[in-house]
Amino acid sequence: MTTAGIKRLLTNRNFIFFLSIVAGLLFSEAAEWMKPLILPVIALIMTLSTVGVSNDIFRAPRTLIRPALTGTAMSYLVLGGAILALSEAIIGDEALRTGFVLIAAVPPAIAVIPFSHFLKADLSYSLIGTVGGYLSALALMPLMALGLLESMPVGAWQLVEIMLYLIVLPLAASRLILWKGWQRRIEPVRGVIVDWSFFLVLYAITGLNRDLLISRPLFLAPVVFIAFASTFLLGWLIAAAARLLGIRGDRITSLILLGTLKNSGLSGGLALTLFSREASIPSAVCSIFLILYFLWLDFRKRMKGGELSAQ
Repeated sequence: MTTAGIKRLLTNRNFIFFLSIVAGLLFSEAAEWMKPLILPVIALIMTLSTVGVSNDIFRAPRTLIRPALTGTAMSYLVLGGAILALSEAIIGDEALRTGFVLIAAVPPAIAVIPFSHFLKADLSYSLIGTVGGYLSALALMPLMALGLLESMPVGAWQLVEIMLYLIVLPLAASRLILWKGWQRRIEPVRGVIVDWSFFLVLYAITGLNRDLLISRPLFLAPVVFIAFASTFLLGWLIAAAARLLGIRGDRITSLILLGTLKNSGLSGGLALTLFSREASIPSAVCSIFLILYFLWLDFRKRMKGGELSAQ
């Protein structure tokens, strides 16, 4: 392979994500000492990812309300509700159920924004919907965690502090970067740094759970089913409902992404830091399905001549 080919491979998001899973399964030794780095790395990912959110979108607040509320509804009512209902129905293990509660409680995946670009969705709608989901998470995450989890290793204020560290501080830091004009220096390497930071988080989650992932496939079957149902099946249902309502194609794609992709890196990091390795398993599995689902959506878009909504 040529040097240019290697460079393209090492900057390909899907390859990096798959490599993190493979590395975690084959070379898990370093995962343990990486555990304390997970939350700082997630904060870095959040900071660099939100640098792409221009201050211009906040200049007309009235136009933001509907897509922000829609993003929150898709992420929490539709996707979060589906995850909670399925996990309550078929998951008996408390640690796994805790993992799914955390997934339901976190905001949409940051990947909604770049995926919207790749899939030719309504980018501004996806962007505002994602920002709305993150702002809503400041209240919804602590409430859902305290209300739905049987045991919490930290108190309500400590949980709020974590949310401030992982959401508010990165948003503030990204505004500072934009104000100082540093984004021009960061932009050429921003995507690569974010992708390889995700590599570290996904590697740690997979590596710490390697033995369980390999040795107990039947134990994971309900987790895999929920991950499949909350992406492939739910995405199909969202598209079908949106078509019946007469919503245009690019916005349907935005709704699909907002309603099927959760920030599993954040939920996995919280599970490992606050609970147990087993609680991070749903996040590891959902991370794999996030990649698979994006590849499927991209394939469908190409097969349908760019019209993803025609599922």
